[in-house]
Amino acid sequence: MSDTHDNGPDFAALDRRVAATRAQLFDTLDAIEDWFDVPKQLGVAVRRTRQGFEDHPVPYLAAFAGGALVVGGIVVSVIRRR
Repeated sequence: MSDTHDNGPDFAALDRRVAATRAQLFDTLDAIEDWFDVPKQLGVAVRRTRQGFEDHPVPYLAAFAGGALVVGGIVVSVIRRR
C-alpha cells in the first residue's frame, strides 16, 4: 500500500483493486462452471452442428456416409467370422 502525502494508506485505491480482483474471480468461476456444465455444452454443440449443417450440408452428409460405411464394414466382418 502506498502512502499518500503521509496521510496513511489509500483505502479507496485498495477498495478498487479488491473489487476488480473479486469481479475477475467471479468471471473465472462462471467460465469454469459453464465449462463443466455438460447439458449446456451439449446444447451448444448441437446448435453449432445444426448451424454448420444448414450452412454447408455436404461435409456433414459425407461424414455421415463415411461413418455408415465404417459401421457397415464392421458388421459385415463380424458376421463373416461366425
